[in-house]
Amino acid sequence: MKVIPMRLRKVMIALVAVSMVVMGLGSAAYAKGEKTPNSLGMDIASAILIDADSGQVLYEVNSSKPYPPASMTKLMTEYIVLEEISAKRLNWDTVVTTSKEAASTPPDGSQIYLAEGDQHSVKDLYIAMAVGSANDATIALASHISGSEQGFVGKMNETAKGLGLTSANFTSATGLLDTTLISAADMAKLAQNIIKKHPDFLDYSKIPQYKFRERDEKPMINYNWMLESNKSIPALKQYAYPGVDGMKTGYISAAGYTFTGTAKQGDIRLISVVMNANSKGARFYETAKLYNFGYNTFERKTVLAPKSVVETAKTAKVKKGKKKTVPIVTESDLSLLVKKGVAPKIDLVGTKLLPESELVAPIKAGDKVGTVTYKYTDADTKQSLERTVNLIAAKDVQKAGWFRLMFRSIGDFFAGLFQGIVDLF
Repeated sequence: MKVIPMRLRKVMIALVAVSMVVMGLGSAAYAKGEKTPNSLGMDIASAILIDADSGQVLYEVNSSKPYPPASMTKLMTEYIVLEEISAKRLNWDTVVTTSKEAASTPPDGSQIYLAEGDQHSVKDLYIAMAVGSANDATIALASHISGSEQGFVGKMNETAKGLGLTSANFTSATGLLDTTLISAADMAKLAQNIIKKHPDFLDYSKIPQYKFRERDEKPMINYNWMLESNKSIPALKQYAYPGVDGMKTGYISAAGYTFTGTAKQGDIRLISVVMNANSKGARFYETAKLYNFGYNTFERKTVLAPKSVVETAKTAKVKKGKKKTVPIVTESDLSLLVKKGVAPKIDLVGTKLLPESELVAPIKAGDKVGTVTYKYTDADTKQSLERTVNLIAAKDVQKAGWFRLMFRSIGDFFAGLFQGIVDLF
C-alpha cells in the first residue's frame, strides 16, 4: 500500500476542509428540507404572523432568513400590476398580446396554455395569475409592462428596494427559479403593502374558481384551499378557515410548499407566511396553527383615544393669528394587538410640530400641525413597535387684522430691545 507523506496528507485535509466551508457558504441561503424548532409545533423552516394594520409581529420562527418563495413570488408581480393600474399606465380592460416569451413558458408548472399572439385583458390574465398561479399569464403581463420578463425582474427588485424588502432578490416574475430569495418577514411586509395600498386585491385572491375561456372544459381552482368559501366543498372543507380571503401558495423542490395567507375576524386582520412545509395540505395546517394562536391570544385594544391631549405638546404656535397659539389633539386613536387580559403600556417617544412659518392663520380645526410617536413593548417577547399619530388643531384660529398685527410687531420689537438691554448686564 502506498504511504502518503505527512505534509501531503495535511494539505489534502486542508483542501477538504476548505471545500466543506465553501459548500456550506453556498447553501447558507437555504437548505432543502430544513426545519426550525418552534413552540407551536409547526413543521416548517420559517414562519411569521403579523397584524395587517400595524405590521406588529405576533409570532415568528427564523423569519429573517431568506428562502426561495416559489410562486409566492407572484405577489410582487401582482403588486406591480396594481401599481401600474393606479398610475393609469394600465387598466383592467387593457388588451395584452401574448409574447413569444410567455407562450414558451415551460409546461412543468401551472399555466393556461397561451399561444403567441393570443389577446386577453389585463383582468383575465390577472385572475389567471391570482387564482390559477398561471406562469404564462404572469410572464405575459410582465413582458407587456417591461418588454421582457428580465426587464420586469429589474422593476421587481427596484420596487422591493423602495418597499424596504432588504432580503429580496428576484430573478423571475413567476418564482420558477430557486435563485429568487426572500425572507418570511419581508414577504409578510410585501403582503401588508398590497392589502393596505390595494385592498381590491382581495376581490381577486378570494375567487374560488374561474373559467378563463368559454371553451375550457374545467375552471381553474384556487390553490388557496384555506379560503373560507371552501367550507361547503367536501374535498376542501378540512382546510377552510374562517375569514381567509387570500393570498398566494407556492411550490418548487428547493423551496418545499409555501404559503402567504391572510384572514380577517372581527376587527383583526392577520397576515401569515410559512416556508418549506411538507405537502400541499400541510402548509395550510401549519398556517392554521398561526391563526389559532393569533386569534386565541390577542385582542385589539385602544391605548390612546382620538382627540387626546399630549402632555408635552398641548399647543402649537401660530403666525399672524388672532391668537398666538392653538390647542392641539391627536387626530385618531392608537390601537394595538395585545395579549388578552393584559393592560398595555405605551411610552411617548417624541413629538414633532410644524415650524411656525408653516402654521400661518387662518387655521381650521382638524388641520395637521405635527405628529406624536409612541412605543409599545411586548412584556413577553420584548419586541417593540412604534406608532405615529397626527396632531391636529382643536379649534379655528382666525387671521388677525393689520392693526392688531402692527401693534403686536411693535410690542415684539420693544420686548426684544428690553431683553437685549438686560443681556448687557
